[in-house]
Amino acid sequence: MAAKMEDSTRGSGDSSVSSSNMTEIPTVAQIIERQAASSESSAAGGETGPPGSLHHPGFALFKQGAEARLYRGTFLGRPTVLKERFSKKYRHPRLDEKLTTKRTQGEARTVARARKAGIPTPCIYFVNYQSNCIYMEDLRCATTSRDYIVAVQSVGAGDSFRALQPIMDKIGKILATMHDGDIIHGDLTTSNIMLKQDASATDPEVVLIDFGLSSVSQLAEDKGVDLYVLEKAFLSTHPNTETLFRVILKSYTKHSRKSKDVIKKLDEVRLRGRKRTMVG
Repeated sequence: MAAKMEDSTRGSGDSSVSSSNMTEIPTVAQIIERQAASSESSAAGGETGPPGSLHHPGFALFKQGAEARLYRGTFLGRPTVLKERFSKKYRHPRLDEKLTTKRTQGEARTVARARKAGIPTPCIYFVNYQSNCIYMEDLRCATTSRDYIVAVQSVGAGDSFRALQPIMDKIGKILATMHDGDIIHGDLTTSNIMLKQDASATDPEVVLIDFGLSSVSQLAEDKGVDLYVLEKAFLSTHPNTETLFRVILKSYTKHSRKSKDVIKKLDEVRLRGRKRTMVG
């Protein structure tokens, strides 16, 4: 009888271990659904977020960075993100106005160029150069690649690499298309690489956002620096993901017509970065 109980206990333990090893990796659609549910529960609990803007009626501030404020609302009946570049008080007013307008124009033109090259970006609805505001598509069914990588890694399952590999491959392909079109993003991070997936889609789509520091350049040096910025941001935000970034580079090399010179410059930039770190 004791032997039977022991066998039963051992069997029970084995099943619990087995179930813990079978932890399910969340999909992009599931992460988006969880985030939407969290937002709804916050609103139901009385957390309504920032109030509407006095300068932009119908829009509510939801994020502010060093260069711009982001508002969420509706424009021409569509869910819209309004990006407003604000003035810098430490600059001369005329210089500040000129720089702010130039950067707004540059961002709008680069996004248009990117979309023409086949790079998924939010659609721009309207640009107001007097107030330096860009009205663009609000990606509702989307999450940042940063949030998705963190969610997958937090599961702690051994096959997280297998789950993330196809997305890294897509990111590498998109970056190759962008650089072959001589577009430099200027601020590549996993927070500026979105993953979009609605209920009807089988696979997530990679969408690039925030071209505020973008430029156009044919130089392999500039493209190498672009990749280096992503690598540093990637590894500092997501520890122990060197193999994932190698998947991005492998895909980039496969799909870019100019990858040989760019990867060579990336190696040179890495070397300069290590020397700078050693010197302090």
